[in-house]
Amino acid sequence: MNVFGIGLPEMIVIFVVALLVFGPKKLPEIGRTLGKTLKGFQDASKEFQDEFKKEAQQIEETISMNAQIESGKEEEKVPTPNDNTASKTE
Repeated sequence: MNVFGIGLPEMIVIFVVALLVFGPKKLPEIGRTLGKTLKGFQDASKEFQDEFKKEAQQIEETISMNAQIESGKEEEKVPTPNDNTASKTE
């Protein structure tokens, strides 16, 4: 078991020290508060990632659309061979 780079023996030592410092009555409240705080950070992080992915996708779509428009303009500029030129040389 490895949480935040801390193994099981280290977690036990931290728990025992916290139990001695805060006492058995205060420890569950502190754990609950810590859990809610970590959950809030996770939710905020997920929301940030989702928003970032959404913006990146919009940018990619815009770039793709601009590339299609540019390729359409280039096709319009390319001269097409005129059928009348062949009959003039004969």
